[in-house]
Amino acid sequence: MDQLVECVPNFSEGRDQNVLDAITASITAVKDVALLDVDPGEATNRTVVTFVGSPEGVKEAAFQAIATAAEFIDMKNHSGEHARMGATDVCPFVPIRDVTMEECVEIAKSVGKRVGDELSIPIYLYENAALTPERQNLANVRAGEYEGLTDKLKDPDWKPDFGKAQFNAKSGATAVGARQFLIAYNVNLNTRDRKMATDIALDIREAGRAQRDKEGQIIRDKDGNALKVPGLLKNCKAVGWEIEEYGKAQVSINLTDYTVTPPHAAFEAVRDGARKRGLRITGSEIVGLIPLEAMLMAGRYYLTTQGKTTAVPESQLVHAAVESLGLNDVSKFDPNERIVEYRLKENNDLVSMTVDGFTDELSIDSPAPGGGSVSALMGTLGAALVSMVAALTHGKKGMEDSREEMESVGSQAQALKERLISLVDEDTAAFNSVMDAFRMKKKTNEQQKQRDAAILSATKNATQIPLLVAQLCYEVLDLSITAIEKGNPNSVSDAGVAAEAALAGLRGARLNVLINLDGIDDGNFCNEMTKKVDTLLKKGESFHGKVVAAVDQVMKGGNG
Repeated sequence: MDQLVECVPNFSEGRDQNVLDAITASITAVKDVALLDVDPGEATNRTVVTFVGSPEGVKEAAFQAIATAAEFIDMKNHSGEHARMGATDVCPFVPIRDVTMEECVEIAKSVGKRVGDELSIPIYLYENAALTPERQNLANVRAGEYEGLTDKLKDPDWKPDFGKAQFNAKSGATAVGARQFLIAYNVNLNTRDRKMATDIALDIREAGRAQRDKEGQIIRDKDGNALKVPGLLKNCKAVGWEIEEYGKAQVSINLTDYTVTPPHAAFEAVRDGARKRGLRITGSEIVGLIPLEAMLMAGRYYLTTQGKTTAVPESQLVHAAVESLGLNDVSKFDPNERIVEYRLKENNDLVSMTVDGFTDELSIDSPAPGGGSVSALMGTLGAALVSMVAALTHGKKGMEDSREEMESVGSQAQALKERLISLVDEDTAAFNSVMDAFRMKKKTNEQQKQRDAAILSATKNATQIPLLVAQLCYEVLDLSITAIEKGNPNSVSDAGVAAEAALAGLRGARLNVLINLDGIDDGNFCNEMTKKVDTLLKKGESFHGKVVAAVDQVMKGGNG
């Protein structure tokens, strides 16, 4: 699936597994949809379900899930710690890959209209899908909760966007929206006192708290509206409550834009608030899934505060985030299950193999993986060595003047390593796409045209990938020069090997570009690609001469 939309419906049931199984079964039965997470809460009596898929698949799965919840959940009997107004309380759509927010808004409107028409459930559009500013904020839409719906539906200002303005006693109402990725995040305290958790929540949430005078009375403006003291964190909603099953109070947080306020910023704000009140944090938890970048941001933050280098593999950044945020406090945090990108990873790719497994696969009579994947792997090894030298420089006494520059080199090398390792599989996938194109039918003139076009497109793509490998290997070579000249002199041989590996990758990638050009009947394209890759090789070999001279100079100086 090229396009990916995430849907995160919240259902007002967290205790009856049979109901939850029925809902998730209705989701997984839909084509082009993958169920990623089911997170029930007994105290809240609420379950957050996360699934992704194609736009059409997600639309259908969302409707079927809402219909199933309407069948099995009776809101007349519902109670729980969390605010709610319907069997399916909220159903947001989130753009993940190659999908715009505007497209998610249209999905929300389409699903909302169908639910209103076919299930007779009042639908309110919220966040980016809201038709009026008053309905953008979910808290406004859900004000009064299920118990207040009868009166709310009588108010002309709260006529539903879809469905009739009639109280559905069994299913309540549902908020359907489109939004950016929301991180549901709880920070745990060493107390059961809900009031203290609430007090911290009022300090940090963007909406803040009401201003009070010396007598503790709320200060109001001339229209009677309470004046507010703004909270500490932007794009942050927070409440405090006690979770009996954990035996502790929580500050429950929704981060609506983690690029503005990431989880680690919220964690630190709660920790400051807890200390002022004689409390401490015992840990925190992610509800549902979290984007990889949010974890990497936390890892970089905590390694930096510890005086450590951040030019490390992403697995170490994730580990630092998990440990620093105490994400294993109440249950085990498995990155492969909780991080969105990791849940979507293919498990049968080449880079997941052992070294023995990869070399065995390489050595047999199948044409892929082949030289293209090996070239990408050589560049990956070179980038990894450059990063290693940078890391060994970071803590080296007497090399403080080089620390900042080498930290940058290490970070760039890590980024190159991650991109090059992905190209190991992309090169093989590109070759397989060429083979698939050649297998297309060619019995009719139209089929022959389609086949020829597919072959040309696939072959051009198979040429672009090794060209990218060559470019990235050249960049590794460039970094290796700095690693030799500014890095830990005891590791100069490692920096030299990095350059040798990168140049081997560049040379190999060039060969793969040229062999693929033989199958392309497009002179301009072939000339352009040849010029680009030959220029890279010329510059790379020039760099290599500098590398050899620089390594020799350092080693002859007795430092290698």
